[in-house]
Amino acid sequence: MSARTWPGYGRPHRDKGVQYVAVRYTQRLSEAGAVASVGSTGDSYDNALAEAFNSLFKAELIRNTGPFRSIEDLEIAVAEYIDWFNHRRVHGEIGLVPPVEFEDVYHHENPVLAPAGTALMRL
Repeated sequence: MSARTWPGYGRPHRDKGVQYVAVRYTQRLSEAGAVASVGSTGDSYDNALAEAFNSLFKAELIRNTGPFRSIEDLEIAVAEYIDWFNHRRVHGEIGLVPPVEFEDVYHHENPVLAPAGTALMRL
């Protein structure tokens, strides 16, 4: 079977969970000619940080704000949420500051030094 993406959705991802016993899920993938992305333990597809973010995203945006009237309304809400999450939402694990502020401080205090004789390219 060739790898296919679902129109408008990309390749469906699943971890090593109950989906393996979900007959209808497996049948639907087969009918669509799609191949599921399956992660393995310890790589980016089994990432606790991503799982934690997904839980926050669902709780803070989807459950608290939805339902949405259209895909466009959802897309706008997601963009606004990501901006808020990165620039204004304080995070206890990083000293009660937003991620952008935390990264700015980190990069200011830990500059990347180029090896001797190497020119740095600016973007």
